[in-house]
Amino acid sequence: MRIAILFDNLGPYHLARLKAAAAAGMTVIAIETRGQSREYAWDKVETGTVLDRVTLVPHNEQDPGKREIGKRLTDLLARRAPDVIAIPGWSDHVGLTALRWARGAKVPVIVMSESNRDDGRRVWTREMVKRILLSLCAAGLAGGRRAAAYLEALGMPADRIATGYDVIDNAYFAAGADAARRTPDLRQSLALPDRYFLCCARFIAKKNLPFLIDAYARYHVETLAAGAQPWGLVIAGDGEERPAVEARIAAHGLGEAVTLAGFVQYDGLPKYYGLAGAFVLASTTEQWGLVVNEAMASGLPVLVSNRCGSAADLVKDGVNGLTFDPADEGALAARMKQIAEGDGQAMGSESARIIADWAPERFGASIATLARLVVDRPDDRKSVVALTTLDMLIQ
Repeated sequence: MRIAILFDNLGPYHLARLKAAAAAGMTVIAIETRGQSREYAWDKVETGTVLDRVTLVPHNEQDPGKREIGKRLTDLLARRAPDVIAIPGWSDHVGLTALRWARGAKVPVIVMSESNRDDGRRVWTREMVKRILLSLCAAGLAGGRRAAAYLEALGMPADRIATGYDVIDNAYFAAGADAARRTPDLRQSLALPDRYFLCCARFIAKKNLPFLIDAYARYHVETLAAGAQPWGLVIAGDGEERPAVEARIAAHGLGEAVTLAGFVQYDGLPKYYGLAGAFVLASTTEQWGLVVNEAMASGLPVLVSNRCGSAADLVKDGVNGLTFDPADEGALAARMKQIAEGDGQAMGSESARIIADWAPERFGASIATLARLVVDRPDDRKSVVALTTLDMLIQ
């Protein structure tokens, strides 16, 4: 069965999922809109001969505009003639263009979504449009329980929803973290503290980094007051809010305690996870948070905001980590203390056990099952209103 799977740009995470879909018996046509991500400074990943990879806008080409990109996509789909198409969400113009082509060609579409009801402000008009668009999709691959519940609330039948969209290459992070722990002098060469909390995040508002600095400052002061040595804090990432983060660190006098590592490429990430004592993500809103998967695969306890979609599926309070309110500075400081004084090795082992069920194979099995379902049991619903709405959105 031929399945075309669309992403904006093929990063390391996408590659692991696509290979798993191929291993599950699918002939995968991997379509990326652009040769370079607009959000992440990833080095280009090589797919080898496992996948049929097509880039609509190469890295060295100026953006030709929506109309031309749409034409390239529909021409490609006509040539490759997939049996099924998988699109990322319902707001991407390329994905919607693929949906419109698919309806005309009578090819079923699987929508891949990590959105959940609480990850943003909901306006009834937008929710109505989502319902209309989802009525044109034959099945949904959700990130986890929250995303699956949202798809169902928007009208997708429960028996046409599977989970496993948000997975990473667990084996890669586990092996890399173990190798880092065994490498002499690596900690010194990276200038990392003996024990530290790690956060990997873009420096943008929703990642809530100033709040993280404030909570860490409270933990740091309280730990010193108790006569103990506080862990350090290492933040890997970069972005527009870096000056604000630096100012907050300076305001608390934490220059020696907080390390800003900058953007770390994929091949360097396991080193930072492997040498960390625990991971923390303080986002005010997060559809999922794949860095939580990475940390757990690396065998770390995790501190995760309860606003992150992954918290419901991956974090078992007191077992492999703790959740917290991303507006409660004192609560996070207390949980940092609890993790630092607890049995991190036991919690890390539980993280590795839990995340084993969220490997690329889950994505491959889920999307293959849905693909067979929508081909064997096609959804023949037709709606002039839905198609008209779709046409308006892709103009």
